[in-house]
Amino acid sequence: MLNQRQSELLKLIVEDYIKTARPVSSNSLCEIMNCSSATVRNEMSVLEQNELIEKTHISSGRIPSEKGYRYYVDRIMKPKEITGDDMLKLQTLFYNNSLMLDDTIIRSMEIISEITNYTAIVLGPESNENKVSKVEVFPLSDKRLVALVVTDKGHVEHRNIVIEGHVTSEEIKRTVELINKLIIGTPINEVSSKLEFEVKPVIAKYVKQHEVLYNAFYNAFSDFSTSPNVVMKGASHILMQPEFNDIDKIRDIVSKFDDNEIVSSIKEEDNGINIYIGSENEFDDNVTIIKTKYEINGNEGTIALIGPKRMEYDRVISLLDYIKKNIER
Repeated sequence: MLNQRQSELLKLIVEDYIKTARPVSSNSLCEIMNCSSATVRNEMSVLEQNELIEKTHISSGRIPSEKGYRYYVDRIMKPKEITGDDMLKLQTLFYNNSLMLDDTIIRSMEIISEITNYTAIVLGPESNENKVSKVEVFPLSDKRLVALVVTDKGHVEHRNIVIEGHVTSEEIKRTVELINKLIIGTPINEVSSKLEFEVKPVIAKYVKQHEVLYNAFYNAFSDFSTSPNVVMKGASHILMQPEFNDIDKIRDIVSKFDDNEIVSSIKEEDNGINIYIGSENEFDDNVTIIKTKYEINGNEGTIALIGPKRMEYDRVISLLDYIKKNIER
């Protein structure tokens, strides 16, 4: 346990390094702490003995260790108030009634990625947890429709459908009625199979232009059921951080971003805003992941930010908490 001066010193070192990405020297801290250089060096020595700060090379400066970041997060840091500008950008989204909730979540995380320069991840509910409860179709033009797929848990997806041929509105209506009758209660990830083996033969009996309509709907549902459950925004942002100026590190992190299975492991099971620093996360030892679980109408998902261990913890926690509260209200 650190005393008050040691805690203040660690706080200064962590927050200075977060801003500058440069090792912090004892001389730069003397004036701020109103202490002699000898006192600061002695206290820095205590922090180093407790493995809370470390040297990176011959330089006399120190940087926070993984253990130091953890001590800072658990015992020193306080969440930072969201700025008016940040709040306005997010409120504009949350009060935009024309956006689907999924789009709002993704767009809000995209904004967070842009303002923090970290990578944002949205992991939606698993498709096999949702069963089709209703399909509705609305015409946009003679050749284009939009289909709304509603699940038993209130999840709504929309897909654009292009009709390659001439069909009547009556044929479209009949097709939708048949699809609704035959696939309600089917898990989303099984819809394509059911369309192919059960729905197609029935449509052929009742709809003249059955092939044109079947192909259009099959493509829409196939896209829905196989679309990845992972949305990533700002993947390149983290690569702009000085920690990732090494080609091997860049190659390693990019390969992980490209692997949906690895990214899916970011899924959060616990409540609250949770912080995983370096080796505490299973994604990469060189990053911090701050994430939280959200729940809407029985559907659970995860929103997360990935950045260097030198992350603005106080700011990110407040932003994620703000988004979580707004999408769950």
